[in-house]
Amino acid sequence: MRRLGVETTGIEIIDEAERTARPRDLFWPWFAANVSVFGISYAAFVLGFGISLAQALVVTVIGVVVSFALCGVIAIAGKRGSAPTMILSRAAFGVRGQKVPGVISWLVSIGWETFLAIMAVLATATIFERLGWGGGTATKIVAAILVAALIVSASVAGYHIIMRMQSWLTWITGAITILYVALTVSHIDGAKLAAIPSGSIGAMIGALVMVMTGFGLGWINIAADWSRYQHRDASGAAIVGWNTFGGALAPSLLVCYGLALAGSDDKVKEGIGADPIGTLATLLPTWVLVPFLIAAILALVSGAVLGIYSSGLTLLSLGLRVPRPMAALVDGVILTLGTFYVVFVAQNFINPFQSFLITLGVPLASWAGIMIADIALRRRDYDEEALFDPAGRYGAWDWTSIATMIVTSILGWGLVVNNFAADASWNNWQGFLLEPLGLGHYVTEGDGAPYWEGTFAYANLGVLLALALSFLVTYAARRGTVARQEGRA
Repeated sequence: MRRLGVETTGIEIIDEAERTARPRDLFWPWFAANVSVFGISYAAFVLGFGISLAQALVVTVIGVVVSFALCGVIAIAGKRGSAPTMILSRAAFGVRGQKVPGVISWLVSIGWETFLAIMAVLATATIFERLGWGGGTATKIVAAILVAALIVSASVAGYHIIMRMQSWLTWITGAITILYVALTVSHIDGAKLAAIPSGSIGAMIGALVMVMTGFGLGWINIAADWSRYQHRDASGAAIVGWNTFGGALAPSLLVCYGLALAGSDDKVKEGIGADPIGTLATLLPTWVLVPFLIAAILALVSGAVLGIYSSGLTLLSLGLRVPRPMAALVDGVILTLGTFYVVFVAQNFINPFQSFLITLGVPLASWAGIMIADIALRRRDYDEEALFDPAGRYGAWDWTSIATMIVTSILGWGLVVNNFAADASWNNWQGFLLEPLGLGHYVTEGDGAPYWEGTFAYANLGVLLALALSFLVTYAARRGTVARQEGRA
C-alpha cells in the first residue's frame, strides 16, 4: 500500500494487484547497489591473501557470480510467497524458530549499512581536505548527518521510491565510474603486475570466500525482499538470471580493474585499509574530485538503503509492532549513532569489520544452505496464512533446521580464523578445528602477535562448509517434511 508515495506495507503478503514487477526490474536495485567504486578498493583485500593477478581474477569472477546466483535462488521465494525473506524463512525454521536466523540477518544488515555510511563520511573528509575546503570534525559531522538523512529518508519511503531511485543512480554512478577508469588507467603497471608471485590453493580459497561474503552472501538474507512484488507467473529462471546479472556485472568488472590498480601501486594497496574511497581519489586530477565524491556517496547510499529497508522488515519479523516506516527509522537511528562512533571515536574499523563479517558469514551461509535446499524441495507456492500462524502447516519451531544451523555454524567457526587478532581479539577463539584436522597451527613464539600457519589456515573453509553441509543435510532430512507441508505425502 502507498500513501503519499510512502510504502506502508510491512511484512504482510503483497496484494495480488500490487504484484506488477517483472524479472528485468530486479536489475536496477542490484546493479545500483553494487556499482560503487568501493568494488575497486576491494581488490586490495583480495591481493592481501598473497595471490597472483591471474589467480585473483579467477576467484573474483567466480566468487562474485556464484554468490549473486545464490541470491537469485533465494529471490525465487519472494515470487512464490510475496513476503520478505525472513518471513518466508518461517517455512524452513518455523514461525517462531525463524527468529534464530532473523537476529543474525538483522546484525548483518545493520553492519553493512553502517559500514557503507562510514565510508561515505570518510571519503567526504578526505576529498574536502585535498580540495582545501577543510575535512576536519565539522566536515565529518555535516557529512554524517547528510548521509544518514539520505539513507533513512529513502528507506522510510519504501520499495516503490527506492526502485525508481535506484534506476536513476545506476546511470549517474555508472557514468562517473567509467570516467574514473578512463582517468586512472595510466597508473597500471603491466610489468609489476606480472611480477606478483602466485599463492597457494588455500590462499585462493580464502580470497574466494572473502569475495563471496563481501558481495553476494552479504546480501543473500534480503534477496527475496526485492522480488516479492514479482508477478505470480514470473519465470524463476529469469528471476535468478536478472538478479545475478544485476548484482554481479559491476563488481566483477570493478574488482578486476581494482586488481590492476592495487597491484600496480603499493601506496594504493596499503591506503585502502584506512580509507578506501579517499585513497582511490588520490589518483584523480582535482577537477574531477567533486563529481567523483558525489558518485561515490550516491553509490554507497544506494547500497545502504537496501540494507536499512530490509533490516527494518527483519525487525518486524522478529516481533517489533510498529509500522514499516517506523522500523526503518529505528534502524536509521542505530546507523547514525554507529557512524558517529566509528568516525569520531574508533581508530580502526576496517579490520574489526572484516572479522565481524567472517564471523556472521558462517551462520548466514548455513541459513542460506537451508533456505536454498528448502526452495529446491518445494513444488508449490507458500501457504501465506500459515507463515503467520504457529499452529499452521509450518509449525512454531522446526528443530531439524535449527539444529542444522547451530551445528554447522559451530563446525564452520572451527575452520575460520581471526585475521585481525590485534584489532578484534574477541574473535581469537575461532579456528579450533584447524590443528586437530592438521590444516594449520597457531604460532605464539617470538615478540610479535600470534598468528596461524598452514596451507589452509586462512582459507576460511568454514563458510563453504556451513553452506554446503546445511544444504545437503536439509535436502536429505527435510524432504518428507516439505512434502507433508505441501500435502504431497
